[in-house]
Amino acid sequence: MFDTNDFDALRRLGLHSSLVSQALSLSSDPADRLMRVTEVQRDRCTLHDGHAQHEARLWPALQARLQLEGDSLTVGDWVLMRPERPEAGWVVAVLPPDHRLVRRDPSGQRQALVSHVDHALLVMTCGHDFNLRRLDRYLALVRLAEVDPVVVLTQADCHPAPQARVAAVRQHLGPAGAAVPVLALDGRSPQAAQALAPWLQPGRTLVLLGSSGAGKSTLLNTLVGPTDGDVQRTGAARVQDGRGRHTTTARSLHRCPSGACVIDTPGLRGLQLDADEAELARAFDDIGQLATQCRFRDCQHQDEPGCAVRGQVAPARLLSWHKLQREARRQEQDALQRREQQAQWKARSKATREVMRIKRG
Repeated sequence: MFDTNDFDALRRLGLHSSLVSQALSLSSDPADRLMRVTEVQRDRCTLHDGHAQHEARLWPALQARLQLEGDSLTVGDWVLMRPERPEAGWVVAVLPPDHRLVRRDPSGQRQALVSHVDHALLVMTCGHDFNLRRLDRYLALVRLAEVDPVVVLTQADCHPAPQARVAAVRQHLGPAGAAVPVLALDGRSPQAAQALAPWLQPGRTLVLLGSSGAGKSTLLNTLVGPTDGDVQRTGAARVQDGRGRHTTTARSLHRCPSGACVIDTPGLRGLQLDADEAELARAFDDIGQLATQCRFRDCQHQDEPGCAVRGQVAPARLLSWHKLQREARRQEQDALQRREQQAQWKARSKATREVMRIKRG
């Protein structure tokens, strides 16, 4: 079984021994091959065996099971492919995902972004894209998946004081962010790859996250190095505000000369976390630790006396926490609760309009 797999090549794609054990337990055919998903389209996906790419479609039974569970195949997954011909076949099994980044889509459904990730490069520019509250949201996303974050501020060559931006990030995150690396760099420069070398180790997988035009694809092209052409098409920054142009339309995994893998992602229009209030407390553990020192056990860190959080956490970061807590509470409400709440709001609105009508005479 797996006689045609080159495990040394697969280790350079991020394979480790526990994944091999899982694959052996799932395989039911001697022809099955272990591969990694590098891109997903509507009805097919692209896989890599460490040497070459292969096109594959989901086995109908597997596709039905994933749909029933509200799950889907995503970039970074490890799968078993059953060959149909030398360059193509069927995905017959998906290994249990590890360190998977998941969000809620606009309809409230879970959407997997990437799987089996070691480090997340959280990319935003030193210019107009610089947004600390959005950074809080991305940090929470990766911490919930137990993925190590690295904050990357691009376009440092175009900003008069890039190190002041680095200092602003560190001040915003406070002591809890002391372990989070923050780098300001030019994504087009070879020095960018040197600065990120500690995380670009063989067998490691990194994901680029950030808004559209933040410079993710430009940085990816630099990390992957010279090829017959850019791995990802990029657009020049707009002159008026320095924003890049949206170019990436799908998530894709690429290999670096260092032996690491990097997953590029499109900019997310909205990032709603898949987390309840308890899970958010883990993502904002600095607030949770300080909250134990508040005078009141149920302190909301707003205007209560004796709050130990307000004076220690940056106001913008505390606002991020409050907003994410509200989103988590709304998310936990089931459809009936939402309908009941909407009915109450409508009744109150109707009563208010009636009072105003009476007052006007």
